[in-house]
Amino acid sequence: MGEKHYRSIAKAISWRMIGTFDTMIIAFIVTGKLKLSVSIGLIELFTKTIIYYLHERLWLKIQFGKKDKAEDYQI
Repeated sequence: MGEKHYRSIAKAISWRMIGTFDTMIIAFIVTGKLKLSVSIGLIELFTKTIIYYLHERLWLKIQFGKKDKAEDYQI
């Protein structure tokens, strides 16, 4: 069973919001500069959202670990 594109986009955005917040905290701990930390977070928000979306769509084409629909039904 595949996913629609908008589901992959929604998953990418929600995951990146969590990941971006984490990146900004780490960047602030390392640099001690709030403005720089937010800048780093905003840049990676966009780049990693795109990368995640492409990664999700690629994995939908790979059959590794997927069940056939016939395996889900038993008589």
